[in-house]
Amino acid sequence: MKNLKLASRAAAEQTVISVGDVAFGRDFVVMAGPCSVESEAQTLAAACAVKAAGADILRGGAFKPRTSPYSFQGLGLQGLKILDKARRETGLPIVTEVLDPRDVSWVAEFADILQIGTRNMQNFALLKEVGMSRRPVLLKRGMFSTLEEWLNCAEYILSEGNPDVILCERGIRTFENYTRNTLDLSAVPAIKELTHLPIVIDPTHSTGRLSLIGPMSLAAVASGADGLLIEVHHDPKTALCDADQALTPDLFETLMRQLRPLHAFMRSIAD
Repeated sequence: MKNLKLASRAAAEQTVISVGDVAFGRDFVVMAGPCSVESEAQTLAAACAVKAAGADILRGGAFKPRTSPYSFQGLGLQGLKILDKARRETGLPIVTEVLDPRDVSWVAEFADILQIGTRNMQNFALLKEVGMSRRPVLLKRGMFSTLEEWLNCAEYILSEGNPDVILCERGIRTFENYTRNTLDLSAVPAIKELTHLPIVIDPTHSTGRLSLIGPMSLAAVASGADGLLIEVHHDPKTALCDADQALTPDLFETLMRQLRPLHAFMRSIAD
């Protein structure tokens, strides 16, 4: 890890990134909402539901990188405007993905946090651009990436002058095919040994199974994660993206009633 001049644990104290009323690295932050922005009604319904359940930040994709070019790719600018309306109505900050270096400046006009997806983790031109944006960046781990490769990508962002990088473990590709990916929960304590940057877990994309999202969310809390990124859709069976792995608002509310007490307990025994 000798190239980690800025991301290494020795380089700085624990990074605390304030977004709205919460701070990554200090609070347990829950980001929730639909995989993709499909319509104004759908997004507002999800935003109101996750807000009522206790989420801190609204997630939603206006741009969707898909395996097939014929799959739904997102609403683009229209989707960002819908997210902006949801923020104004609920007070929830927004995290959304940006795909192209040319789009960073104007996507940052809408987003409170810029997400870099797994496929773009090593898109170095994009990393440099978000590093110059001065918006907090949620950097997802590449599906085939080591911790060292992941942290070097964070270094690209930091080296451009942006200190606000949030790491997101979203599962890695292994030989296992029961789950969508393999959630590497050991990354949480390992990352905390290696860097001062906060780390959150995405139990949705890592498991791809509705029944596993809750258990892995609770396991993430127990492992010491700084937050979660969870998909919630008011009617998952009609979702245009990742229909099989989105929680309904009722399931999300139930999970939230478990998460906060567990986090409080884990913090009490750590102290």
